[in-house]
Amino acid sequence: MIKKGMIAMLLAGGQGSRLGVLTSKVAKPAVSFGGKYRIIDFPLSNCINSGVDTVGVLTQYQPLRLNTHIGIGIPWDLDRNIGGVTVLPPYEKSTNSEWYTGTANAIYQNIDYIDSFNPDYVLILSGDHIYKMDYEVMLNFHKENNAEVTIAVMPVPMEEARRFGIMITDENKKITDFEEKPEKPRSNLASMGIYIFNWKTLKDALVVNADQPALDFGKHIIPYCHSHGAPLYAYEFNGYWKDVGTLSSYWEANMELINIVPEFNLYEEYWKIYTRSTMLPPQYVADGSVIEKSIIGAGSDIYGEVYNSVLGCGVTIEKGAVVRDSIIMNETYIGRNCELYKAIVAENVRINDNVRLGVGQEVPNETDPHIYNNGMVTVGEKSIVPEGVTVGKNSVIFGVTTAEDYPNRCLASGKTLIKAGDE
Repeated sequence: MIKKGMIAMLLAGGQGSRLGVLTSKVAKPAVSFGGKYRIIDFPLSNCINSGVDTVGVLTQYQPLRLNTHIGIGIPWDLDRNIGGVTVLPPYEKSTNSEWYTGTANAIYQNIDYIDSFNPDYVLILSGDHIYKMDYEVMLNFHKENNAEVTIAVMPVPMEEARRFGIMITDENKKITDFEEKPEKPRSNLASMGIYIFNWKTLKDALVVNADQPALDFGKHIIPYCHSHGAPLYAYEFNGYWKDVGTLSSYWEANMELINIVPEFNLYEEYWKIYTRSTMLPPQYVADGSVIEKSIIGAGSDIYGEVYNSVLGCGVTIEKGAVVRDSIIMNETYIGRNCELYKAIVAENVRINDNVRLGVGQEVPNETDPHIYNNGMVTVGEKSIVPEGVTVGKNSVIFGVTTAEDYPNRCLASGKTLIKAGDE
């Protein structure tokens, strides 16, 4: 029988609705990040860098691009005869067919997969965080303390602690209590949603709680383990960690990559981030173009000016165009004499000549002010913006739009333009 020390289960089924139109056709872990990567590359690279060579990726929402990206795991050296990477969508059973209803329910439905490796430990990961972490160090901490559950935690400012699941620990980092989004936090150690369980402990907890609706780690499994006397420990992580769950945090995390001394370094030799690479020609930078403090993906053609921006692969910036403080994803075309300020433009978008994005006063977005804010303009994938239009701040465009969609050739700040059939 196969025997693995620790295997990882990577939860990648989330919709990521706070990323608005960026995730209307694609799962959040498959969203582009940092020019050439996708968000899921970070936990997958952490696994192989940490010596974890067996990873189950649990998908659900809009999985096509994620499945294509992962393939058989070659970029992460996870194409193994034994172990490697396996994509685990919900499947039809003889009695009923069930979607994954909660984070722990997704694991429960794949008990047979985990059992096939007979692991001592199971590492639970989320597919939508940007960070570098050596899970082997966390496993050593787990073993040294004879823990049955270890939860990775991160110190956060006390005033922000109420937004997180908070762990209260003793002087040995043993968890004595925990609170989900407490009004008056007693600690600032926030759960990162990264767990190591002894497999026997986790399996028992999953089976006993299987009938709970939307079975969840924070709400059901961890409280159950705690109440039944399992030793729980908090592993403190002090590196860079970003939940890119909102457009603002997604934009900030991309912008932090291009600082002169980046807070999060993509260029470290000893902890590489791996991704699926397509065969693209090198970048072309034309005479008279300007690039300052930017990341430019392979196969991009730059004829205009790019400042403080992150461009994916195969992007074209035509002559006279000026792009500032923006994220432009793969295979997008920006026409002549365009101006883009603080724009997030998804993949395969065409912005025609003389378009201005992100100008004027800030006004709250009319439909989703909690998503489209911070003065940004967001354009969903495969959208077309006709030539000569002006688009304000906190606005969103999605779909094949025409001049008729822009009264007086303008989409005012705070407006939402989503063409039917593109949601």
